[in-house]
Amino acid sequence: MDLLRWTVIFLILALIAGVLGFGGLAGSFAYLGKILFFIFVVLLICSFIFGRGRSI
Repeated sequence: MDLLRWTVIFLILALIAGVLGFGGLAGSFAYLGKILFFIFVVLLICSFIFGRGRSI
């Protein structure tokens, strides 16, 4: 029963990805993903720089 549930979940995810990919929204989400990636890289670098002096 557990395998059938995972199969249905992945089928639904594949259908959603297909609709978004063929519907023209994929480019918008890719651009948003790039922006968020660079924002989080900057935040990671800042946390390494400013979090260095603290001890737990």
